[in-house]
Amino acid sequence: MTDKRIIALIAHDQKKDDLTDFAVTHKSALNTYEIVATGTTGGRIADACPELAVTRMKSGPLGGDQQIGGLIADGKVDMLIFFIDPLTPMPHDVDVKALMRLAVLYDIPMALNRSTAEELLVRDS
Repeated sequence: MTDKRIIALIAHDQKKDDLTDFAVTHKSALNTYEIVATGTTGGRIADACPELAVTRMKSGPLGGDQQIGGLIADGKVDMLIFFIDPLTPMPHDVDVKALMRLAVLYDIPMALNRSTAEELLVRDS
């Protein structure tokens, strides 16, 4: 990893397209970060924005959410953008709660929807 600040990008279920669109729209701002993302989300972002440095963890259900949680606990994530799908049954419910708890515990900025994510990027620029 580089000296850039690190942003974690995660999208569950039907929010993957939304987060990919967010990355395309804000790729110039995101290019100032090193990006860590869960597997499928990271792959979609890397395909849509090849100019971004994306480090992919495992897929969320296979441990990627926990890997990013570990990075947060180790102080290696500066911001979390986590698009949760509120209209899907929550098979990831424990992962969602764990990541939110860690972001709050370690006091890192966290966005759970596009409006908040855009505000965080603007304020951090």
